[in-house]
Amino acid sequence: MSEPTTLAELLASLSEEERCILTMHYLRSMSAIEIAELLTVPVRAVDAVIAAGKAHLSGFIGF
Repeated sequence: MSEPTTLAELLASLSEEERCILTMHYLRSMSAIEIAELLTVPVRAVDAVIAAGKAHLSGFIGF
């Protein structure tokens, strides 16, 4: 599989959970605590997905 070349392809390459958490955090401005409560997962797990997602998307978004 080739490397994603668009943001849409990059997002599609993420797991459903990663896409969901990143969408809630960056597009809906939800905190990690809010996301964790909604998904009933530990806040540390949400923080880890956000950090990994930020690193994964950094080349496309310019974080």
